[in-house]
Parts: sequence; structure tokens; C-alpha cells
Amino acid sequence: MFVEGYTDQLSYRAGDTVRFHVSTSAQTYSLEVARIGAAREVVWHRDSLPGASHPVPEDASSHGCRWPVSHSLQVPAAWRSGYYEFVLRAEDHGGEFVRRGRRTAESRGFFIIRPSGATDARILLQLATNTYAAYNNWGGYSLYAYHGRGGLQGHRVSFDRPMAGLFDRWERDFVEWAETAGYALDYCVNSDLEQHPELLDGCRLVLSVGHDEYWSGPMRDHLEAFIAAGGNAAFFSGNSVCWQVRGEDEGRALVCWKQWFNMDPAWAAGDHANLSTLWSHHLVGRPESTLTGVGFLYGGYHLSHGQYMDGSGAFTVHRPEHWVLEGTGLQRGDTFGGGHTIVGYECDGCEYELKDGLPVPKETQGTPPDFTILCTAPARWHPDDSEWYERWEKGREGAAVMGLYTRGGTVFTAGTTDWSHGLKGDPAVDRITRNVLDRLSR
Repeated sequence: MFVEGYTDQLSYRAGDTVRFHVSTSAQTYSLEVARIGAAREVVWHRDSLPGASHPVPEDASSHGCRWPVSHSLQVPAAWRSGYYEFVLRAEDHGGEFVRRGRRTAESRGFFIIRPSGATDARILLQLATNTYAAYNNWGGYSLYAYHGRGGLQGHRVSFDRPMAGLFDRWERDFVEWAETAGYALDYCVNSDLEQHPELLDGCRLVLSVGHDEYWSGPMRDHLEAFIAAGGNAAFFSGNSVCWQVRGEDEGRALVCWKQWFNMDPAWAAGDHANLSTLWSHHLVGRPESTLTGVGFLYGGYHLSHGQYMDGSGAFTVHRPEHWVLEGTGLQRGDTFGGGHTIVGYECDGCEYELKDGLPVPKETQGTPPDFTILCTAPARWHPDDSEWYERWEKGREGAAVMGLYTRGGTVFTAGTTDWSHGLKGDPAVDRITRNVLDRLSR
């Protein structure tokens, strides 16, 4: 017994048609759609939809399932921008003569409703859907070898296959906190920054939350132009903008050759700027720190991958007088966030030195000269992840770095994937997040 499916797009506007591609062993299935915000709100439900089973192509991971449309749904105007979960359920009563026990199956997927025009929200949260796809090994392969069939790493991943996503792990805590606190948010997906840059019109603040690892060149181009024109960005995330990807099939697939960059067709073409490898690779020459202020080359792991497994999960404060830390009551040298391990998993940082006892960036790897370091925590790469890069300095110690700079608009970074853990009850994390949202969305 099984039921699985996907939608034909990642995001839609009111009035668009969502097409569900479903494969099931049952004769019928049910479909439920719910918006996930401050609470889970069921907005649509239908039972007894006709089911059919479809084959899984050998190249489903890279080129999709090619299943036919099973059901279509027009997005009502009343559905506001947000993350929408769809739930597929099926059941039967076993065999015809034996094994007649009731069997059930359930699977989940998602789509986003992006704003259709002018809204009251001045904050745009772009969800890290490229990262979702990179880690999705449905069909056998992802952009990682550790859970690939035969231990093999893929180099192209398709959105046209079932994908539960990683919203619950990375963005949900932030979304529930923000909407409960009364912040009006608009939502989009990574590829919308590439395909629908008009979403930035009228927006004051663009958010990245959690694990926003995979970015295309046009995504960066559009966001950097927005910032240069006075727009603001906040990266409540880590390992952000780490790998350059290229979209294919009108945005329905991603290509990233990573450490095998010399096998990328862009290498043979001599197009080093578009190599699908580290943004900070010397051949690409466009480190993520020129956008975020920090990068993974000078960050690493904390409480993960065997690195700093006895770490506190806390930041140490260096400049408590800064407006970002206003109202927290923190003093220089204090720590915060350890109770919720806000420094964890993957972290971004910059190379810095101490002047008068305070960290100051060295302006290496593209960190802006006016980048202000507010808080730090230790981090370190695992050798298996780093030593393929021919310019890696063996034994380098990194750091999670929280800070910001201004270049037209202001860019804030938390420097850690796990920042949102603190929104479950850490008063300093709560206040810092409010300070950033309140000031940069004005």
C-alpha cells in the first residue's frame, strides 16, 4: 500500500492552477491542503479521488517521474501567502480472500502561495527549497553520497518527484514565532528570486532562515541589486549561499557538480564564473561573504560532524551597545542561546583579528570592510568536507559569526543554521530577532 505525489510547480499565485501528480496502489485517495503559520489551518479537503499506480523511471532523481496529472485545484483568492502542506491518504482492506486487514498509507508534500501584488507585508521570507531538493534522495540519488543508492552522489536533482521538504526542521519554528508575534510575512521559494524578481518591489526586508545552502547566479544578482538600491536582508541561517547551482527544465531541476567541478560542462566551456561548485572557490571568484558578510570557509561545524561535540551551543557577546542587542541586558563577554543550542550544525564566519580586545574582520574572502562582528562561537570543518579544495588550509579553526554591514541597504547575519531554536524560549534570541525585523522592515 502506498500513495505519493508532487505538484507541477513550487509556488503559485491566487488564481493559478495547482496540478497534483499522484501514484497510489489504492483505487481512491484523499487530498488535504493546510496552511502552516501560527497554527495549522486546513483550507481544503477532498475524498475519493481516483487513484492509479505509475512506474518510477530509473532517472527519476535527476529528470523526474513524468506521472500524469491526477487532480487540479485552482488557488482561491482567499488563500493568503504562505507555506501550504498537502497530505495524501489512502487505504484498502487487504487481499481478496486472505490478509484482509485494513491497510493505510500517508505522505506529505508542499507548495507555496506567493503574493499576487501589493500587500501589507514588508517582509519576504524566501524558503530554502533548493536545499530541500539537494537533500531529497527519492528515487535513489541526491546531491550527497552518504544516502545515495550505492553510495553515489548525484549532480542533477529534479523537483518533479515526491519531496516532503525540510520546512519542519529549519523554518517552521521561525514562521510559527513570527506569525504568533504579529509579523506580516509574504512567502516565496528560492527559485522565485530568479524567476520572479518583481516580488522584491515594495519589499523592505528579505529573510533567509535555517539552511539556505544552494543559490543560483540570478538569485544573487537580483538580491544584491535589491540591497544596493537600499533594500535590507537578514540571514537567520548558516551555510548560506554556499554552493552555486544552475536551474534547468524551466526551474524544475538543479545542477551542482560540487567537488567534481572539473566534470561540469561549464569547465569544458571555460566558463569558470558559472561553475556549479563553492561560491567561494577561487575559480568562481564570488565568495558568499560579499553578500552575507560571512562564509562557510571560515565557519564550520559546532555540535555536529564530530566537531566541538562538547560545545556550549552559545554565542559570546562582543559589542552589547549595538542596536541589534538593545534590550537584551547582555554585557560584553556574556553568553546566550546555549540552553537552546542556537549555535549548531553548520556555521558561517569570517577571518578576524583582535584590536583592543574586540574582533575586527580582516577583509579576506570578500567580507566587507565595514562588517561589524557582534558575537562569535567556535566552529571547525571536518577534513572529509574540506580537503578536496586545493586551497584549503589544513587545521584551520573557524567561527560562527553574528554581524552586519551596510552597502545601500543593511545585511544582517546570524551565522548559524540553528538560530530559530532560540525562538522557543530564549529571551535574548527573541529580542535580537525582533530588533532586526523591526528596524530593517521599516
